[in-house]
Amino acid sequence: MREKARTNLRTAIIMLGPPGAGKGTQARLLYETLGFAHISTGDMLRTAIKEDTELGRKAKTLLESGQLVPDELVDAIVEERLRKPDCDYGFILDGYPRTLAQAGTLQGILDRDDVLSIAIGIKTPDEVLVDRLAARWICPNCNRSFSEQLSSGKLKGLCDKCGEKLIHRADDTVEVITERLKVYHEQTEPLIRYYHERKIFVPIDGDQLPAKVFYAIRDVVEEKRVLNRICPKKTQ
Repeated sequence: MREKARTNLRTAIIMLGPPGAGKGTQARLLYETLGFAHISTGDMLRTAIKEDTELGRKAKTLLESGQLVPDELVDAIVEERLRKPDCDYGFILDGYPRTLAQAGTLQGILDRDDVLSIAIGIKTPDEVLVDRLAARWICPNCNRSFSEQLSSGKLKGLCDKCGEKLIHRADDTVEVITERLKVYHEQTEPLIRYYHERKIFVPIDGDQLPAKVFYAIRDVVEEKRVLNRICPKKTQ
């Protein structure tokens, strides 16, 4: 048995957090700052369909018939997406995995390719999330979100990036948000336990300004990358 330092620092950031925690905002900031590809399940499906790949055609048929896309097809589309050149340095997964089966498949891919994995869990009290989502406005063009309390864009009623008129989502009501949070807690706790057991889960306090959340996530990523560069890894 011999030891050597890790040379592959390709990094996967797995974003976990309830609706309104700011996963999309943080993924965008990581993309802009670190150059990691930002990948969401919806983006992957739309890209596969747009590029008319074999997997995209299968997904399109299912979606057009009103059926859910099964885990094995989503897994295959994820693996196909991760082969793109923009993922060579690192990538952020937003909205995937959603099940333990998906998590197992993903980790098999990451382990096979020797990718450094970090699961970030943005923790925010439910009452804060309800207030935050009820006050959230969305740009229908670029999907950026704005808060009445924190965003200058909302004061003008326009997106400060593309100028599109902001909208308030129909499902951002207290009743719907409460149900969404209930479903999240039921579905996500097993994933958190899974990543805790693998010792790659890092909780981040989401009840603070987005910039502070970003700095905390960035520091974790940079620390993990440094440690994996200098710490030896056992190999056969």
